[in-house]
Amino acid sequence: MALRGVRVLELAGLAPSPLCGMILADFGAQVVRVDRSPRSAMNADVQGRGKRSLALDLKQGPGAAALRRLCLRADVLVEPFRHGVLSKLGRKDENPYAPVNLLADFAGGGVMCAMGIIMALYERTKSGKGQVIDASMVEGAAYLSSFLWKSQNLGLWNRLRGENLLDSGAPFYETYKTLDGKFMAVGAIEPQFYEQLVKGLGLDSDKLPSQLSFSDWPEMKKMFAAIFSKKTQAEWCRIFDGIDACVTPVLSLDEVALHEHNKERSSFIKNDQEEISPRPSPLLSRTPATPSPKRDPFIGEHTEEILLEFGFTKEEIAKLHSEKVIEFNKPKANL
Repeated sequence: MALRGVRVLELAGLAPSPLCGMILADFGAQVVRVDRSPRSAMNADVQGRGKRSLALDLKQGPGAAALRRLCLRADVLVEPFRHGVLSKLGRKDENPYAPVNLLADFAGGGVMCAMGIIMALYERTKSGKGQVIDASMVEGAAYLSSFLWKSQNLGLWNRLRGENLLDSGAPFYETYKTLDGKFMAVGAIEPQFYEQLVKGLGLDSDKLPSQLSFSDWPEMKKMFAAIFSKKTQAEWCRIFDGIDACVTPVLSLDEVALHEHNKERSSFIKNDQEEISPRPSPLLSRTPATPSPKRDPFIGEHTEEILLEFGFTKEEIAKLHSEKVIEFNKPKANL
């Protein structure tokens, strides 16, 4: 895979850093998650695919020293703390991250961080030097919204919230409830798609206001909503299937992996626990990601083998264990 041979240390955290680590692992990197003690922390990382776990108490001097020693053999260190915390290993009562959300934590944080790491690894092949990637979720989310900033002069956002083209103001860019309580998503912005939408709804475009007649949008939305409410989601899918109207069903998590498009693309995968998750993206033609089929690691499951790989002797490992700097958590065999 593309990142084969790259060694990554990921300090356990919430949301952005686990996703970043999982992306790197999916594309071939050897990712070691440095966890807190199993006794004092919940294993909240549901993005542990392809990682191994080392339980290490960084608040003790020997634990911090062990981390610095691990870093000597690593290519990448991913840490989720606030600025300056890593340099003060041992600080108590760090505030938790905000609740999970796709825009800031995952897109603005985790994906941007992974992208920065890959760019830095590529640049290292030319300069031979490493660098620090500062991935701010706020700045990452702002960068993702570049279109919003740069399109302000196009008249897309000059009305009140909920009255603009892309914020549910337009009747042709909205979700509508169906007869069976499900929803259809409509995104027919371009005129040719809008024309197909109108036909699918059984309407005559010549008898309707202009598509961009903003003053008529509220009444148009009511009309579209009333029409969508008279048929089930399945019935609307049959009507719009194969028509370029940009009308699609809003699927539940259970339904999305079973959708024909996603099955044909193999967009979802299962691990050996039969858990379903999205396939890594993007799809590389020559060195595609091959995500691990194994379950996520238990905290401390690989402590000993990781330290041995990074040059620690068995005597040093035994001493760290006796001082409760590290912990082992070998899963019991099911007989």
